[in-house]
Amino acid sequence: MFKSIFTNTIGIFVSRVLGLIRDMLTASILGANIFSDIFFVAFKLPNLFRRIFAEGAFTQSFLPAFTKSRHKALFSTHLLVRFSIIILSITLLVTLFSKQATMVVAWGFEPSIQALAAPYVAVNFIYLILIFWVTFFSALLHYKHHFATSAFSTALLNLALIAALLLAHDREASEIVWFLSYGVVLGGILQLAAHLIAIKKLGFFPMIGGGFKYFKSKGKAIQGEYNRFKHNFLPAMWGNSTAQISAFLDTLLASFLVAGSISYLYYANRIFQLPLALFAIATSIALFPRIAKAIKNNDTTHMHYQFQKAVHFLLAILAVATLGGIIFNEEILWLLFERGAFTATDRIQTGMVLVMYMLGLLPFGLAKLFILYLYAREQQRHAATIATIALGSNIIFSLMLIVPLEAVGLALASTLSGVISFYLTIKAYGLKQFFALFSFRYLVLLSIALIVIGMLFEWIHYYLEALFISA
Repeated sequence: MFKSIFTNTIGIFVSRVLGLIRDMLTASILGANIFSDIFFVAFKLPNLFRRIFAEGAFTQSFLPAFTKSRHKALFSTHLLVRFSIIILSITLLVTLFSKQATMVVAWGFEPSIQALAAPYVAVNFIYLILIFWVTFFSALLHYKHHFATSAFSTALLNLALIAALLLAHDREASEIVWFLSYGVVLGGILQLAAHLIAIKKLGFFPMIGGGFKYFKSKGKAIQGEYNRFKHNFLPAMWGNSTAQISAFLDTLLASFLVAGSISYLYYANRIFQLPLALFAIATSIALFPRIAKAIKNNDTTHMHYQFQKAVHFLLAILAVATLGGIIFNEEILWLLFERGAFTATDRIQTGMVLVMYMLGLLPFGLAKLFILYLYAREQQRHAATIATIALGSNIIFSLMLIVPLEAVGLALASTLSGVISFYLTIKAYGLKQFFALFSFRYLVLLSIALIVIGMLFEWIHYYLEALFISA
């Protein structure tokens, strides 16, 4: 399992680095103007659908159902065809009514700007069907414990966009956006091609071909399995939507605060998301197919053993990341952002927000791990209920804390909702089972290690602070 975690971590890290290079080139070549806004809006719509519809909800519902299916070829092919028809239909509607689609996602634009953005929106939306096919084949690869292709394929999108920027660097802004839009499509094609090559190497093509061969004649054999999948998919889609809704509401509330509050939340959250993605998400991706198979085989001993290995690793590394993020919050922000218009005052304000976010790293990370238990048991409705309660608590805490603490209060509200989500998740897993994962010896050794690391971090922080003052 740790090999799979390492593969996912490296893949996510490579993708994040290339994404940073892409963002730097975009800022340098395209700048900050109406055309950069148009591209970000055009790319936002398929990305929103991807996060809610394709990657999270589909994989969380498909993999347990596929694992338990007695007609895997028929089941997977039926889902591939049905979802492809739905997504292609949505894509066709967006293409035909691109102006209306642009109005939905960019209602603040002037009508003339919406009309200008509409063709770009139509082109970028093609990415959705490509990334769905990538997600589908990625789930099959995960079933075989093959993670490298999915982990590294996201880098292909960033490489395509970097190439588009370099090719169009001396052109008009409107042409640069066209290059970027077609770069998005090319990136999706490259991701799909990489997955198809891996699918062929692992011998999945005969299974998919068999599914198409008996698509009509034996379709009724998997009707019950499909109905169960559909029953789980909609709650999973809602559960994955709550994080996007929460982020939108934070931005909305921050718009009522002093200028810069939205930016403080954005920059701090970008840093917070890095260890969450590198370790918590990478671990959950590697663990999910193993948990699904253990539950399918009624092997609870193996399931708890897998959880124990994962939680020991994640608890230790996220605890260290939390300490580092809290102690070195200003140094991290200085290194990454403090230049040009980003001042020392901005660093201090963003640093306080980052501290509040980092306090939630452990509960958020462990919740992502243990929510797999519900997904693997096909209890997506329960998972959606937990997500809804967390969203509601986030809204309540945000309204309570925004006046006294401003942007810091919004970050703290997010952390508190993460604690609630974590508690409800481990309660669903079983509090007794959760605490049984930790031996007394492990907790003592971890505590000693964290104390030593914390003292070392404090010494380094004191040294760096002295350098700042002397400079």
